[in-house]
Amino acid sequence: MSTPINCEPLKQLIRTVPDFPKPGILFYDITTLLKDKAGFAQMIDAFAAYYIDKHVDLVLGIEARGFIFGPAMAYRLNAGFVPVRKPKKLPAPVAKVTYDLEYGSDSLEIHLDAIQPGQRVVIVDDLLATGGTMQATVQLVRQLGGEIAGVAFAVELDFLKGRDKFPDVDVYSLLHYNE
Repeated sequence: MSTPINCEPLKQLIRTVPDFPKPGILFYDITTLLKDKAGFAQMIDAFAAYYIDKHVDLVLGIEARGFIFGPAMAYRLNAGFVPVRKPKKLPAPVAKVTYDLEYGSDSLEIHLDAIQPGQRVVIVDDLLATGGTMQATVQLVRQLGGEIAGVAFAVELDFLKGRDKFPDVDVYSLLHYNE
């Protein structure tokens, strides 16, 4: 197994925006990290180092920011990439899951033929907050017969305890915030 890469110094590349998207929320803007070529490379290297020995067949990226990390991770892991999309964005037959949000609900879709039974899958997204979106994606993977090799996040907001929704899944986050 590879030695984990310390990503804590990357926090200095993340912009914090108070009161966005609404008053009282402190938003962690990763676009400032993504534009830093060394910082972005270190993130992908850290993900790859963690998953390189886990025999990953597919990396799934959740729309939209999972699309940033997913293809780069898939390339480094010699795996395929599969997009998980909002409704009505995929052209072929899909599996769909609907999940609850704070106010209302949302849905995600994946092509029915995207995952073969038994394939090992890592799902990646930018942020673990309450975990609802990732929980829905895990459900999609299992519905298609995939095996969850792990779920990965650039940033985890520890105080929201989203990790608790995945007691039987390997959760890996590069950066942690407690407020």
